[in-house]
Amino acid sequence: MRRADRLFQIVQLIRGRRLTTAEFLSQRLEVSIRTVYRDVAALQQQGVPIDGEAGVGYRMRVGFELPPLMFSAEEAQSLVAAVRLAQPQLDAVLGQRAEEALGKIFAVLPGAARAAAESLTVYAPQRGLDDATRERLTHLRQATESRTKLRLHYLDLSDQTSTRLVRPLACFFWGPVWTFSAWCELREDFRSFRVDRVQQLELTEERFRDEPGKTLADLQRRENARENWA
Repeated sequence: MRRADRLFQIVQLIRGRRLTTAEFLSQRLEVSIRTVYRDVAALQQQGVPIDGEAGVGYRMRVGFELPPLMFSAEEAQSLVAAVRLAQPQLDAVLGQRAEEALGKIFAVLPGAARAAAESLTVYAPQRGLDDATRERLTHLRQATESRTKLRLHYLDLSDQTSTRLVRPLACFFWGPVWTFSAWCELREDFRSFRVDRVQQLELTEERFRDEPGKTLADLQRRENARENWA
């Protein structure tokens, strides 16, 4: 990778995350951490508003924007493929927004790239989620973003019902099935629930904040530790 391309990638990676470590950049770009330090320092000297320092992490100051980019034919095709594959499995709002975003991209593509994207022969079955699951996914995503506790009635795989008050953390797609992970206040532990087995979902008026041991990062560390142990 040319250095100019690498510098551009560093800016993109830092912009897309709250805090980006040199180790993460080193792994993604397949260069040494020392090279990352030099590249970030060069960007800072050129006026790119990157805050942070070596050994801590980097973040981009609010308001920084890159000039508009042009997609290659292959990049445009990959976006079309991604939207076609994802739409049947997304909630209605995200599915519609994905289609609208794709339309905006088509509008600025040069003729050859647009023709290549529109003629892509990669498709996904349109039979996706049922309406009830789509609606639950919308509520789950909104609750996760607004950090609102949920009360749910759940039917587990043994056909046992329970009522839970949970802090929704993230949704995961496993082929035909969506699950969501949450901190369950009944069990005082992390739990995963199949979205299609939620019988009733109610957004409460109670917000939650990150607490040590109850966050998505804590859950991910636990799962990583299990995988490493196995």
